[in-house]
Amino acid sequence: GLIGMISQAAANYNPQPPPPPRSHFTNVEANESEEVRQFRRLFMQLAGDDMEVCPVELQSILNKVTARHADLKTEGFSLDSCRSMVAVMDSDGTGKLGFDEFKYLWNNVKKWQGTFKRFDAAKMGHIKGADVPKALEDAGFQLHEQLQQMVVRRYADDDGNINFDSFICCMVRLDSMFRAFKALDRDNDGEIEVSQEEWLKLTMYS
Repeated sequence: GLIGMISQAAANYNPQPPPPPRSHFTNVEANESEEVRQFRRLFMQLAGDDMEVCPVELQSILNKVTARHADLKTEGFSLDSCRSMVAVMDSDGTGKLGFDEFKYLWNNVKKWQGTFKRFDAAKMGHIKGADVPKALEDAGFQLHEQLQQMVVRRYADDDGNINFDSFICCMVRLDSMFRAFKALDRDNDGEIEVSQEEWLKLTMYS
């Protein structure tokens, strides 16, 4: 069934290490690389006084970055998309992203941007529906055909094409749901048992 297909797909997905629990900026580890320190300083400038990124700030950051890529045809990220990305990455329910959550998202967006470019070779600003299965696999998601079709129905336009904004939102959601599944699959048997409250938290705030 569908649940079995999701279980199998989650078992085959190998995400980056999840963002660690949020810590105060004064507790920066001494062994951080210079690259991470520079990224942290950039985050402090972008995030404002509360040291967290809200959906509006995330939209501004991402759109400024994508605007610099002349080879990437996109109208940018919508506020609704950024709200969705914050929701699935927000591990503590603040409605904002801390440094480690933002860094995890940022690194993935860069990786998935590369996937999008490879499958939008004609630079039309979208991935064709027929290329979605290969694009998903390139991004690290091995999905059953039925799940691939569900992705197209959910994220594609009327012509079956998925634009950059929708593609990144889809990747973020898949990554988040698979990580959630793996975290709940404590005995690693491909099955999970969740309470109604846990299920609602997983499905409603995302």
